[in-house]
Amino acid sequence: MGLTSVGAALRTRLPELGGLMTERIRAEVESYADDALIPFSSLRESCEDNADLLLARFAFGAGPDVGAAQQTGRLRAEQGVPLADTLHAYRVGFEFLWSELVDEARRHPDVTDAELVAGSSEIWALFGRYAEAVAAAYREASAELTLQREARRSALAEALFTGALADRTTPWEAARQLGLPERGPYAVVAASVPDPGQEPLPGIEAALRRSGLPSVWRLLPDQQIGLIALGHRDAESVGLRALRSRRARVGVSPRFDSLRDTPHALRFARLALTGLPGDGPGVTRFDDSPLAMLVAAAPAEASRLVEVSLGPVLALPAAERARLLRTLGHWFAAGGVTAEAAEGLFVHPNTVRYRLRRIEELTGRPLTDPLTVADLGAALYALRLLPT
Repeated sequence: MGLTSVGAALRTRLPELGGLMTERIRAEVESYADDALIPFSSLRESCEDNADLLLARFAFGAGPDVGAAQQTGRLRAEQGVPLADTLHAYRVGFEFLWSELVDEARRHPDVTDAELVAGSSEIWALFGRYAEAVAAAYREASAELTLQREARRSALAEALFTGALADRTTPWEAARQLGLPERGPYAVVAASVPDPGQEPLPGIEAALRRSGLPSVWRLLPDQQIGLIALGHRDAESVGLRALRSRRARVGVSPRFDSLRDTPHALRFARLALTGLPGDGPGVTRFDDSPLAMLVAAAPAEASRLVEVSLGPVLALPAAERARLLRTLGHWFAAGGVTAEAAEGLFVHPNTVRYRLRRIEELTGRPLTDPLTVADLGAALYALRLLPT
């Protein structure tokens, strides 16, 4: 009979062995000792199932059945038990069963040392097969759970940005699930996407997290948008530094305290992005320009401002119109310094002066008049905000 009789004898003690194995594992694997994480009854059931399959192999030569191991792997992934602890628990369980096999074999004189050696090889070969099954099932379940969490996180983020949270989920509940504080200050960021599917701010969430700034992000076809919690004194400067390091075109909303204002803040972030001068990278905050706030707050009036202030320029043929508007924009960006504007345009300063005089002739207003400069500056900003 050999180890067959040993395996059969031990199977009659399955409830007892399951309890003892459970206690051994809970004593040696820290995470398994937490009854809130892995209830004693659940672990005992798992131990009995796995022990039964293993002992059946010795009792009557049953083929290896990794079903219980796969079930355990999935369950531990769902419970959040580390894979290393799960495999450690399996090793403890196999060591326990082997010691029980050896003790039981002493009660069976027909069992030889050669059979015990062969049994040892068999049981550790089975451990390798079971461990592989546990790990494969664990990783598969973990991947599924990660996808589910990311889908849930993405949906909650979208709901925050659009204001479309379901009735059963409040903004504060969404914040907890997204790892955000329930109260601000917060800021919303919008960055231009260079190509569809390409993140303009790669790794920004991890970088902000390392600086103590939790955030949540969505990648849209034309923009990457994010909500950042500004939880400490230097949060804004740290966040801006991280954004600038990505060399993207970025607009940042004013600070706000309630997550219900996220859609409104997103609009301001997008307006700030739209108003970012030039074509290169840069970060602009909506609050950097009080004039920008006034223009963006009244889109209909902004359209009228453009028409009144720049109407004759906009009526020109496309090429000349673009040339004059670009020159005026560089002149404003240069603080009214003609030479600096010329350098940015790669033209002679006299060319800039000629174009500025042309604008004065068309509008009938001198650029030496502060009111004219204010009106044209506001009109230029408003022009960037108007749909093309």
